[in-house]
Amino acid sequence: MIEEHPNLIQVNEICGSNIDFKTKLIYILKSELISEIDTYQKNLSLNNYIECAENVHKLKHKISILGLEKSYEIAVFFEEDLRKSNLKRKVEFDEILNSMLAFTADL
Repeated sequence: MIEEHPNLIQVNEICGSNIDFKTKLIYILKSELISEIDTYQKNLSLNNYIECAENVHKLKHKISILGLEKSYEIAVFFEEDLRKSNLKRKVEFDEILNSMLAFTADL
């Protein structure tokens, strides 16, 4: 279990006082996150681990922008594991995704 929580620190640093830009960035983040997680889950259900690794690679950007440093490290290792058809970090990675979805749902 990871002892960190998604936050908007990096989003706030990127956007500064530009509220319109922040609103657009959060909208894009939320919509892409949902889409990328759906694609990841589809590829996972098809045992398409190479494509799944690519999905995790894309999701790492969302993990990073939400300030999840430890989770980012887990994603790096999970991406490498998937390229070897190894799912040992799947449960932990899915917990990260769930925390991100819960956090962004409230934005």
